[in-house]
Amino acid sequence: MEYPRIKKRQEKRTGYGAYADLDELIRLQYKAKGFSFLPRQPIHSILAGRHASRLRGRGLNFEEIRKYLPGDDIRNIDWKVTARLQKPHVRVYTEERDRPVLLLIDQRITMFFGSQQYMKSVTAAEVAALSAWRIFSAGDRVGAIVFDDTDMVVIPPQRSRQQVMRILQTVVDKNHRLGTGKGIRPNPDMVNEVMERALRLAKHDFLLCSISDGNGIDEDTVRLVTLVTAHNDMLACFIYDPLESDLPDTGPLVVAEEERQLEVDTSDKTLRKQFADDFMNRRHWIQNMSRIRSIPILPFHTGGNVAEQAREALGYHPPARMV
Repeated sequence: MEYPRIKKRQEKRTGYGAYADLDELIRLQYKAKGFSFLPRQPIHSILAGRHASRLRGRGLNFEEIRKYLPGDDIRNIDWKVTARLQKPHVRVYTEERDRPVLLLIDQRITMFFGSQQYMKSVTAAEVAALSAWRIFSAGDRVGAIVFDDTDMVVIPPQRSRQQVMRILQTVVDKNHRLGTGKGIRPNPDMVNEVMERALRLAKHDFLLCSISDGNGIDEDTVRLVTLVTAHNDMLACFIYDPLESDLPDTGPLVVAEEERQLEVDTSDKTLRKQFADDFMNRRHWIQNMSRIRSIPILPFHTGGNVAEQAREALGYHPPARMV
């Protein structure tokens, strides 16, 4: 008996869709515009809803106290010094020159899944590239923790094109190690190991951007995120495939990659429920963290253009008005 087949696109190892391509990630620098991670957002932005984001943008550094000069903002008057010296004095601040951003990029085997245009792992790679280029163009430092099921690569934040290229190359290297039949065992605990490493690295005023499908998030993750966000901000990019939330009843299917095949009976209600329950559980934990720590969630699916999804979620800014 012949069954319908869902077959992954027959592509070379570096083919785009199943695997990330470095040239494509580099080209995303020309699309990394028209949106911002800073708090000043258009009214329809996901960061401008009723539940206010904790994202603070760049901070201010105290520089000096000096005599008041005409035109100074009276809100900066230091009243204690003014009372002591009997002459008005103001506190002078300068804006922080940059802000360190740390991307937490998931390239585990659970990300090697996709029923649409891309694998989740490739969508995550694109989100990471788009974010890295946007951060670099804004003049901020960008670093990353790129992880799979066995280890992680830590890249401390720096402000340079070479640093962005190092992040992208690391993502591509880990992405190309993914695949079925390679003996990769899922390791949900890696998400907490990465958060513990991020906690040691991000001391103060970092922006952490998690780019993951949320596999492995549990109560310990919430505890670690709470510790991290005590002195830093966090943003969650939730990577998902539409099939995860609603596996259709199409009867027996054969999922194939090259010569390997696996028969799946999608008419099995238990199987479809397991798919839906796993997706809902991951979404629940992410929403729970968002509610506790006011962490914005940016959803990205595997069936669309990542740059367009980012602009839709964050709101479009004409480049001339970017902040």
